Amino acid sequence: MKKQVIVMGIVACVLALVIGGLSIAQPPAGGGQGGPGGPGGPGGRFDPAQMRQMMAQRMKEQLGADDEAWKVLEPRLTKVMDLNRQAQGGGRGGMFGMMGGPRGQRGGNDAGDQGARRGPQQDPATMSPVDKASEQLRTTLDNQSAPPEEIKKNLTALREAREKAKQELATAQQELKKILTVRQEAQLVMMGQLP
Repeated sequence: MKKQVIVMGIVACVLALVIGGLSIAQPPAGGGQGGPGGPGGPGGRFDPAQMRQMMAQRMKEQLGADDEAWKVLEPRLTKVMDLNRQAQGGGRGGMFGMMGGPRGQRGGNDAGDQGARRGPQQDPATMSPVDKASEQLRTTLDNQSAPPEEIKKNLTALREAREKAKQELATAQQELKKILTVRQEAQLVMMGQLP
């Protein structure tokens, strides 16, 4: 039982990271077919749509939802997971985006090209308020001569966006709980998606 709980927790974390990452992923030009770094290429990239489908199928199985129930459950669960990521400070790049971690391996020049270090830009139309506030603060921090007032203003905006996401998360969690069985609710509590 303890092993199952640990496995479910790991699966939930991976799913949250994948969905969060997929919500910002941009398909490569030309559909990503062939070439280095393409699907199955030396870059070791995976197909995001296929990964999302696999993770959704795994979650569906763990919650014991049939196809009909999953049609209702999946959008609410996805909303909770997205808001959870935002409320916990996920933002677009998380820690790696701020430090130029794995995203920093994508191109860039020796002079430290900031745009390449953070990877491709996300379409502003698809960014959440937390993502937008996080990106604005990151841009300000990239400017070494940014005045403290500007940093403080953008930091406050990010904190306010995260607080709003927490409030929206509480509402979304209540909406999700309305359609769950007790077993499903318990599973999602164990996965960290419900309080």
